[in-house]
Amino acid sequence: MSQTLKTVVARQRILLQGRLATSLVRLVEPCRAAWPDRAALERILLAALPTLPSCKYLYVLDRDACQLTANVSPQGLLPEHWGRDRSERPYMAEALAGERFSLSPVYISRNARRPSLTAIQRIEDEEGALLGYLGADFDLRELPLTRELYKQPEQWLQLKGDPAIRGGLFDQQRVESLMDGHIDEILALIVELIAAHGVFHGKLHFSSSRATLWLVDDPFRFRILDYEDLADPGTCLAYPQRPYPVDAAVPLDRVAEVFRTFRALRFMDENIYLRSGSLNIYNGIVGLNFSCDGSHYMPWDDFLHKSLDFWIGTGESCALEGGSA
Repeated sequence: MSQTLKTVVARQRILLQGRLATSLVRLVEPCRAAWPDRAALERILLAALPTLPSCKYLYVLDRDACQLTANVSPQGLLPEHWGRDRSERPYMAEALAGERFSLSPVYISRNARRPSLTAIQRIEDEEGALLGYLGADFDLRELPLTRELYKQPEQWLQLKGDPAIRGGLFDQQRVESLMDGHIDEILALIVELIAAHGVFHGKLHFSSSRATLWLVDDPFRFRILDYEDLADPGTCLAYPQRPYPVDAAVPLDRVAEVFRTFRALRFMDENIYLRSGSLNIYNGIVGLNFSCDGSHYMPWDDFLHKSLDFWIGTGESCALEGGSA
């Protein structure tokens, strides 16, 4: 996980931890007063569950993390969970180590197979001795999160590919594809579709002679054009005319330059060459996949500043390690 993504996740966890800790700590005193009467504890949990509308299960554990109660759910009591040993579950680790309140990392639940969280609240007697624990399970999709949209950092990202492909790199050579033979006309078509027909993300698969396109008029579905489609300029007639977006990150007069650079990378070497290249004009990110299966994602202006000598001479196109620069 990238540092930026970790920061977003951590912020959500802090918000959740504050909300859930406040809710669960209120139940400590009633549970302590009823301890260890199973029926009384279950009545307390049943009464408390409506105050936790996003909670899937509430339960009480003894000091060894075995259940003293059934699971209390919005559908009622689930007695089959009584006596269940939760001591080996990862979400119990911090509580068993002495934390008063702990919130687990997100995990995939055993039954529903959905992202979930478990909160554990320590229950002590009047002298501070451990009695047991209050547990609460939450389905992640039902939790009250701010759900801010994660923004991908605009930096160069390198990802290594299949080791088997990298290991045999110099035993293979580029084979001319149908697209290679008519590449100038095809690049001109793609640039025109971006400039005047609403394509905001285009990816050319040079080795398999096809393209995948996303349009502003229908952004949730992509189109696939095969070689016959790409080789016919009349394909433009199938797409409505749209002005180039004013909020695009890539200036219109630089779009063709990006695709000309794809062409140069395709033919730069018989062993190290571009298999596919993409451009998204809104976030300005260029995507590259090379013959060694190494992939790069980088801002369009960084991409245009790199020379062919850079890609071949430094071996960056087939980087063995993932990371960012």
